[in-house]
Amino acid sequence: MFSNSVAEFQDLLTNPLDKFLAISNEIGGLVKEQCTLVRKALDAQLDFLRLASQSQKPADSKLLELLRPTSDLITQIISIRDKNRKDEHFNLLSSIAEGIAALGWVSVVPTPAPYIKEMSDSAQFYTNKVLIAYKDKNAQIVQWAKLWIEFLGQLQQYVRRNHTTGLVWNAKGNALNGANGPPPPPPPPSADFFNDNSTNSASGNPNDQHAALFASINKGTDITKGLRKVTSEQQTHKNSSLRQSSLVPDRKSDSIGQPTCGKNIRKLCPKLSLEGKKWTVENYFGRRDLVIDDTNMTQSINIYNCNESVLTVKGKVNLITVNECRKFSIIFDNVLSVLEFINCQRVQAQVNGVVPTITIDKTDGIEVYLSNESLQCEIVTSKSSEINISILNASGDYVEHPLPEQFKSVWTGNRFKTEALDG
Repeated sequence: MFSNSVAEFQDLLTNPLDKFLAISNEIGGLVKEQCTLVRKALDAQLDFLRLASQSQKPADSKLLELLRPTSDLITQIISIRDKNRKDEHFNLLSSIAEGIAALGWVSVVPTPAPYIKEMSDSAQFYTNKVLIAYKDKNAQIVQWAKLWIEFLGQLQQYVRRNHTTGLVWNAKGNALNGANGPPPPPPPPSADFFNDNSTNSASGNPNDQHAALFASINKGTDITKGLRKVTSEQQTHKNSSLRQSSLVPDRKSDSIGQPTCGKNIRKLCPKLSLEGKKWTVENYFGRRDLVIDDTNMTQSINIYNCNESVLTVKGKVNLITVNECRKFSIIFDNVLSVLEFINCQRVQAQVNGVVPTITIDKTDGIEVYLSNESLQCEIVTSKSSEINISILNASGDYVEHPLPEQFKSVWTGNRFKTEALDG
C-alpha cells in the first residue's frame, strides 16, 4: 500500500491537469509536444514518490540515479523552448519551461514549497504576457495559461501539506542500494601543469603527461579548507550593489592576486555571478581557489576563458560547460545532465558523485577522474586528442585509460564501417 500523500499526488494529476493537457493537444504544434513531455515528467515523479513512500532515504548518488528520468524530461521540455525562440507560441513554451522546474522540489530542503512558488512566479511572468496577448483573441489559450498557474499553485499546497521540510521517506521501508564512501583523491599532478614553460604533453614523459588532478588535491578530504568561499555579499544575485558592474570584488588581503581589467590574458574583467538560473565564471587567470556552493538542480554553470585556475562546485547542478579554457581544473559533486568541454587545452576534471554524460569537443589534452558512481556515464568525443579517463582499481588507486584517437574505416559494399584503433 502506498501512503496517502502518494494518492493525493495522483489526484493532483487529474484536475486541473487533464483539462490543461486537453487544451494543449488542441493548440497543437510545439505546445502539444512540450506538454506531452510534461505529463511524462509528472508520471515519472509519481513513480519516484511511490518508491520514496516505501523506501529509506538512499545515498546522494543513488538519489540522483532515481531522479534521472524526471530530470531528463525536464531538460527536454526546456530544450523545446530554447530551440524555438521564434515560434509564435514562444511565451506559452516559456511558461512551461519556467514552471516545470518546480518538479525539482524533491531535492530542496528545508523549504520545498517556497521553491515551487519561485518557479511558479517565473512561469507567471510569461503567462501574464499570454493573457494580455490573447485576452480578446483566443479564450482557449487564456484558459490554458490560467490552468497551468493553477496546477503549480496546487502542487505548492500539496508539498506544503505533505513534505513541509523536504521529501518524506519511509524510515522503516526498504533500503535502496546506495554508494560506498567517497573515493580517495587522485595523486598530485606534475609540477608543470600550471607552468607555461613546460614541454608539450605529447612529447613528454607519459607519467608526467597524464599526472593526476590539481596542485592541492593531495590534501585528500582537507582539500576544500584552503579554498576561497564566494560569500553572499560577493554574489550578484544577493548584493544589488554589484549588479552595475557585474564583478565580484576580491578581498584586499587575499594572497592570490586578482587580475585587473586590461592586464589578463584576454584583457577582459573576471566575473563570477548568478544570473537567473545560470552561473557565469569567466576571464579568471591564476585563480586556484574559486568555489561555488550555493547551487540547486535547476542551475547551469558556464565557464569561459579561464586559465591556470581551479573551480570547485558543491551540490547538484543541471549542466556544466567549460569553453575556451586552458590549464583549467574543475572539481564537482553531481551533474544531472551533461559536463561539456569545448575548445579547451590541458584541462582536468574530478567527479566526486554522479555525471551521466561527458562531451568533449575540439579539446586537446584532457584528464577526467571518474568516481565509482559515474562508471556508467557516456563519453562522447569529437575532434579531440590526448583524452585520458582515470578509474579507481580494486586497491583504490586511479588507473589511466586513454581513449582512441585513430580510426579505421572500411567500405562494406553499401556503407563505411568505422572502428577505433586503440593500439
